[in-house]
Amino acid sequence: MPDFSIGRHLDPQRIRPVFQTADRLHAPDFLDGDGAARLHLALEQATPWKRSLFLGDRGVSLAPEELDAMPAEKRVALEAALSRRARAGFQYAFDAWAVSDEIEAGRRTGHPAEAFYDFLNSPIFLDWVRRLTGDDRVAYCDAQCTRYRPGDYLNGHTDEAEGKNRLFAYVMNLTPGWTADWGGLLLFIDGDGHVAEGYTPAFNALNIFRVPQPHAVSMVAPFAGGDRLAITGWIRSRSP
Repeated sequence: MPDFSIGRHLDPQRIRPVFQTADRLHAPDFLDGDGAARLHLALEQATPWKRSLFLGDRGVSLAPEELDAMPAEKRVALEAALSRRARAGFQYAFDAWAVSDEIEAGRRTGHPAEAFYDFLNSPIFLDWVRRLTGDDRVAYCDAQCTRYRPGDYLNGHTDEAEGKNRLFAYVMNLTPGWTADWGGLLLFIDGDGHVAEGYTPAFNALNIFRVPQPHAVSMVAPFAGGDRLAITGWIRSRSP
């Protein structure tokens, strides 16, 4: 039995009309008990982060030792190149740990995020998503831990990827005390380029939205009182 449970106030049939208004939902107090607190502690203290960047036309992950070994002038040039690309188009810079990739490769460590991945792929969560969205194609989820530190961001995109069978995206927010002033907001962009709606990454809140949908994560402010921690991923079907 998964070691997590969904808050009883989040009856999917009752809140389904809210989701249907814009194909997205902010669900506060998502996990009952101390599940969110345990995940927060693990992400803060015991996660093997790698730097996740978009270079050229693909994503790359750099281990801390790779960054430490990089000459200072090369590091400065890399940061300048990222800023130029971010100014003109799609770019991101944050830390990540690909939980589902590690599990699928047979590498489990006992990290609480692995148990959360199991919960996401349990009948409890998958049935909740089906009832919330009305989409019976929901079959499984992937997951990665993410950490946005001051200066980190994710530019506008839609999450659409050919062959990935992404139905919905989700963000499980895991930083206590976060405020909108600190940035790291999940922003939904309308057809005119305006922000149609924005979600502050409130602790123990699950954000879920239909794919494709234009969105971004705003830059975390230099004065933010912590790191923006979350577990994120996509809810998928088995076939197109």
